[in-house]
Amino acid sequence: MSRLTLAVLYGGRSGEHEVSCISARSVVRAADPDRFSVVEVFIGQDGRWWVDGQPVWLRLDRVGKAVLVAGGQEIVCDVVFPVLHGTYGEDGTVQGLLEMVNVPYVGADVLGSAVGMDKGVQKALLREAGLPVVPFVVVEAYRWQRDPQGVGERVATLGYPCFVKPTRLGSSVGVHRVEDPEALPGAVQDALRYDLAVIVERAVPDPVEVEVSVLGNDDPIASVPGEVRPARPKYAFYNYQAKYLDPQGAELVIPAQISPQRAEEVRVLAREAYRVLRLSGMARVDFLLEPAGRVYVSEVNTIPGFTPISMYPKLWEASGIPYRELISRLVDLALARWARRNALCTVYEGGARIRMEVSQA
Repeated sequence: MSRLTLAVLYGGRSGEHEVSCISARSVVRAADPDRFSVVEVFIGQDGRWWVDGQPVWLRLDRVGKAVLVAGGQEIVCDVVFPVLHGTYGEDGTVQGLLEMVNVPYVGADVLGSAVGMDKGVQKALLREAGLPVVPFVVVEAYRWQRDPQGVGERVATLGYPCFVKPTRLGSSVGVHRVEDPEALPGAVQDALRYDLAVIVERAVPDPVEVEVSVLGNDDPIASVPGEVRPARPKYAFYNYQAKYLDPQGAELVIPAQISPQRAEEVRVLAREAYRVLRLSGMARVDFLLEPAGRVYVSEVNTIPGFTPISMYPKLWEASGIPYRELISRLVDLALARWARRNALCTVYEGGARIRMEVSQA
């Protein structure tokens, strides 16, 4: 059987550009060379696409294939793996492009990617479905500019300390823990450098931070839970430095040191959140556990980190799915979803009759 050509998209126009590059290197190394021929497609921070230092054009004349033209050569790709964290990659934009050209791709579709990326929309949907989320408010940039005092009053209803985050970004970029009202303006203004809205959430006191990896389309499965322990007091929370720059920034404990009942509870909630947000392929669902026992769904990430120290692949390895097999399963899920979507009817008989009548008029 011939190998599939797998296009790995990475980089991108996002504050998470560097993390994407690290994740992509890990995916490329892990892909089974007997099954895949990997093409690395780098997207610069200016939005231009490159393969081996050559600018890339995307041709649209092959159904089910991504035809890349680089340096006068055509590269026909069977599946695309977007390893793009943050805006213009994890938010439905690239997914929409790939849907338009009818190419199979790994991960959530346009809808799932968009709602998964926007923390405000995501949490509103989860809350509406009855899943436990931390109290929050969303603050748009225009609202902050017009009425910062009113925003401060809304945030005061949550209480301090609280967290301020860009609504559509990840990897803890632009995230601030705010201890008092005086620190709120600086945190909001910094977070608004990355997005047009921020989400402000009440801080959970002394939480146990637990993460669960989810894999699948219609019948997703959940991994064993893992626990993140930031190096306190050096880091007040699991920020960008602790995640990616400091080897001693946090301890990852797999499996999480929680009771079997609590572990099953977060696994069930992870699958429920996955279904509520209409996700497919993969996601990592993060939780905050209060010492008193309450569990909150903190965040859902539709393109989780794939770096050598990232929880998503580590949790699957601990659950019996090695990294190489994980990549193959994700590709299989992408192909299965593409086949199902392409089996749907796209021609309406009434429309055909109207076209005939118009052509004869």
